[in-house]
Amino acid sequence: MLKLASVSVGYGGALVNRAVSMEVGKSEIVALIGRNGVGKSTLAKAIIGLVPALSGTIELDGQKIGHLPAQARARLGIGYVPQGRGIFGDLTVEDNLAVGRMVSASPRDLEYAFDLFPILRERRLQLGGTLSGGQQQMLSIARVLLGMPRMLLLDEPSDGIQPNIVEQIGELCLRLNREQGLTVLLIEQNLDLIITCAHRCLVMEKGSITSTLAPQDLENPEVARLALAI
Repeated sequence: MLKLASVSVGYGGALVNRAVSMEVGKSEIVALIGRNGVGKSTLAKAIIGLVPALSGTIELDGQKIGHLPAQARARLGIGYVPQGRGIFGDLTVEDNLAVGRMVSASPRDLEYAFDLFPILRERRLQLGGTLSGGQQQMLSIARVLLGMPRMLLLDEPSDGIQPNIVEQIGELCLRLNREQGLTVLLIEQNLDLIITCAHRCLVMEKGSITSTLAPQDLENPEVARLALAI
């Protein structure tokens, strides 16, 4: 479904990602893991089009998308949930969700989001910026799902979130993958979430992917320490 070939990304002449090649198959959940600062989030931004790739190709279902703006990539089916959630703090929950519906010509109804996260129904007229961190993460994920993505690109969804909501996010990813065939690229540091959700893990070091692991490999403390610096 998603294929990167020799993709390099950088800022101000300095390379962050170096010749990254990887694939995420249809209906697969792949975790991109590595220590903080190795370039995982930068690569995510290059995939969605917020940062230009300096070289290489990015394909979605065989179509080259590296030249397309972010909004066009979203319309093709990549749903991006950024690290830090990226909601509109001065808009209500309902209005935030309405923005997500603009991506698709046939978006899901708001009730879909409220069924996924009932707390959002209770907070529908509350400003996004006044929600708790966990509620903001729910809103960010729900907003993207209303746009009918075929692939979900999740960047550090557990960051700063209480464990019960992290568990809820993991269960949601598994359910949507099982029931709808949703493809997921999960950029994550939370060991439990990775082991619970991922079908396989790609390890990034110094901007490049260096190995592939089975999630169960991370149950070995030494393997987890080397891959995640924990």
